[in-house]
Parts: sequence; C-alpha cells; structure tokens
Amino acid sequence: MTTSGARHAAAHPPVPLPRPPEHDTGPVTVPAPRRAPEQWQGRYAAAVSTTDVALLVLCLGTGALLGITTLEGPGERAHLVAGVVAAALLVIGLAATRAWEPRVLGNGSAELRRVLRAVTGSAGALGLAGLALQVDSVRPWVFLVLPLYGVLALSARYCWRRWLHHQRHHDRCVLPVLVVGSDDAVADLIHRTRRDRHFGWSVEGVCTPTGAGPGGAAHVEGVPVVGDLSSVNGAVRASGYRVVAVAPSPGWGPRRLHELAWQLEGTQTELVVNPGLMEIAGPRMHITPVDGMPLVRLTQPNFSGGHRILKNAVDRLGAAVAIVLVAPLLLAIALAVRSDGGPAFFLQERVGVGGSRFRMVKFRSMRVDADREVARLAAANEGAGPLFKMRQDPRVTRVGAVLRRYSLDELPQLFNVLTGAMSLVGPRPPLPREVEAYGDDARRRLLVRPGMTGLWQVSGRSELSWEETVRLDLRYVENWSITLDFMILWKTVNAVTRGRGAY
Repeated sequence: MTTSGARHAAAHPPVPLPRPPEHDTGPVTVPAPRRAPEQWQGRYAAAVSTTDVALLVLCLGTGALLGITTLEGPGERAHLVAGVVAAALLVIGLAATRAWEPRVLGNGSAELRRVLRAVTGSAGALGLAGLALQVDSVRPWVFLVLPLYGVLALSARYCWRRWLHHQRHHDRCVLPVLVVGSDDAVADLIHRTRRDRHFGWSVEGVCTPTGAGPGGAAHVEGVPVVGDLSSVNGAVRASGYRVVAVAPSPGWGPRRLHELAWQLEGTQTELVVNPGLMEIAGPRMHITPVDGMPLVRLTQPNFSGGHRILKNAVDRLGAAVAIVLVAPLLLAIALAVRSDGGPAFFLQERVGVGGSRFRMVKFRSMRVDADREVARLAAANEGAGPLFKMRQDPRVTRVGAVLRRYSLDELPQLFNVLTGAMSLVGPRPPLPREVEAYGDDARRRLLVRPGMTGLWQVSGRSELSWEETVRLDLRYVENWSITLDFMILWKTVNAVTRGRGAY
C-alpha cells in the first residue's frame, strides 16, 4: 500500500458492507474513500476553460485593435463584425469537439487534437463564408488571429498538463480505481498504472474471484483485496471509487458485466473494460457491431506503400535539417573526443530492417578496442537479456561519460538516417550477437528500421528489463503512425535532458 493509502487506512477504519441481495454470501470489508476527486477535477476543468476564454478575449482584442488602427468607417465595422463571428464559431467549435470534456483534460493526445480541430474548423468555416460572400475583412481573422489563438491555447493546455503531471507524480490529482479480475490480470494492471503515473490512476482496491490475493493473501501488489466479484457494486457505493477497471477473469461474463454497468448508472464511477488483447491500439483497432455485439477488428500492420514513403521522407528531411543545425556541435564534440586520444568516431555493425547489416556510426565514448574487453567484463554485466551494460563501465572515457549521459554520442546516427539505414524513431538497433538470442517475438522488431530514439528511450532506456524493452518495441511495431513518431520525438527531448537510464 502507498504511504498515502496507509494514512488513509489509519484515518478511516474499514466498514462492513453487505453484498447485494442477489449475491448475499456474507459481509465484505471495504475501505472508506481516500479523497473527493471531483473537487480537483472541477477546479482543473475550470482553470483550463478560464484560460481558454482569457486567451480568446486577448486574441479578439488584438484583432479588433489591429482593425481599429488600420481601418475606418465601413471597413472597420465589417472587420469587427467578422471578429464577433470568428469568436462565435470558435466557441461553437470548442463545444462541438468537446474540448472541455473532463475525461480528456490532461490525458493523451485527444485533448490537443480537439482544440486543433476546433480552431481549424472555425477558421475554415469563416474563410469559406468570407469567400462565398466576398467579404475581405475575414482574412486577418482566418490567417492571423485564429491561428494565434490556436498556438496560445495549445501552449496553455500543455503547460496545464505539465502542472497536472507534476501533481500526479506526488500522488495528487489522481482517480481512485477499483480493479476487478484474476490475480495475474490485476497485478499487471497495477504495475502499468504505477509505471504510467501521468495517466492519473491510483489503484486502491481489488476484487478477485476468490476474494483474496495469491495464496489467500489480503493484498495484491500491496493493494488491499476488498471482496470477490460479487462485491464490486457495494464496494463502489461504500468507498467512492471513480473508476472500475474490469480485467479478464474466470467467472466474469457478459451478463455480469451488464449488471455492473446497470448498477453503476447514476454514480460518478466510470466503467473501463480491458478485453485482454495484445497491445494494439490506434488506427489498427476498429469496433464492428454484429447484431448488437461489438467485435474488435484488428487490421494488419502496414510497413509498405504510402506510409513507408511518408516515413522515409520525414526521416531523411528531418535528418538533413538536424545535421545542418547541429553541425557546430558535431565539430566541437569530435574535437573533444579526439583530445582523449584515438579516433572521434566509432563504427559498429548492427542489424537493420529484415536482418540486413549496416555500419552504425557514433562518437567514440569508450577507449580504443573496448569491444575486445567484453568477455573479460562479462561477469559484471548488468544488462537485461542479451544486452551488455554496466553502470560504471571502466571502458568509458572522461568525455564519453558526458556524451553518454545526454545521448550526444548518438548524434552521428543522423547520417545513418540520411542514408536510409536507420529511422529517427524505431526499435533499438541490435548487435548481431543479440539477434542470435532473439525469440520469435523479439524478431518482429526487425520488421521496421531501427531508430535513433523510440519508446524504449523515453521509458527508461537501460533501466528497463529485457521483457519491457521487447514489449515497448513491439508496441511501436504494431501501432506505428506518424503521430506516434512525433510524440516520441517530443518526449525524447525530456528524456535526454534528464539522462534517466543512460549509461
């Protein structure tokens, strides 16, 4: 149990709760609610919406002032009328896209996409109306004021999200969750919520088929078991969980799920169902109803055609621009590495897409011929699976330690991206000896080009277990999209500056 959970248990002793009459098998002990989450949710939603309105007023005032100072007479009045229409269209767009829906505020990319759709939709509608009516006064609003609002609103949302993530890192502004399922499924979901603290779930209760944890324990991964599968409704009403997450479990069928959904109607509790499928989401997952039954349809991953052409273009253009921008830094690092003695660059054979071999280039961060010392240091290996890693590797040079800390040694890989051997984003480029130890699941990483960064880097790098590394790379392979690439690149900046897991 978390420290805050322990404080809660001491302050609010458990209360006995009778089960619903149709499942009356005795009392169950359920902890009282830890917090009133609707308070922080309401305040956060109010803060975000107030910021949106304030920015809207600021942009409208800027646009109106621009018209007043540059126009006069009918032109000024037409400009101001166009501004009022622009404001109305924007508010309608934000409402229509549900940009203020509490469920999406602070979570995922859906919130930012909704704001972007509202801005582009209102600008497009105003532009088409101005074109149809031949009103030139809409142009400043379409091409200046509304885009300015979009930039400011997205920036403000991002800042609020950073604040919210900081609060959640300190166990504030989170939703208390009750997890229902088998011991293994419950434990897996608890681990995932603890790894992804930004999501804002705090598992505070568990219901299992037996009403107990593994071996009859009262806890699962430190979370108290509050009852069996028949205790869910009573536990929610007694303890105020805001989310009930149903994981796969024997004895939990469609009928029982329907009953729980009916029982939770009228409460503030959200019902979430984990179908127990592999980690596939995004554009590959579709819901197809058959006579009212929702079926999850999974399309095959697409590694060719237009998607591949687009990714190649983005990679090579991005690498070319980056090389030009960081050219002075590349030169400075090369000179610093040379000062340690030996060549500035290190070439190493790696395995690329489809098992092809290529020579990956990096700044040399170890002493010359460090590869020959691997066998001697094998006993001190701290790497996961077939990886060789040491936190205090004696082969790393003084300059190399700094480069590895901030991943600066990997900058020359931009040339590998430019030649098409690597991608900006993708699985970690493996060594041939590592590929020889791959299982069938890990070999799927070779379906796409390896990347300079990826989910493995933004999730902990060398601190991850081998299983976690493979799982993250496979998640990328199965769910690749341009949007996902840009999200990983954005998160890489934070991962590199923090230096977490880099050694």
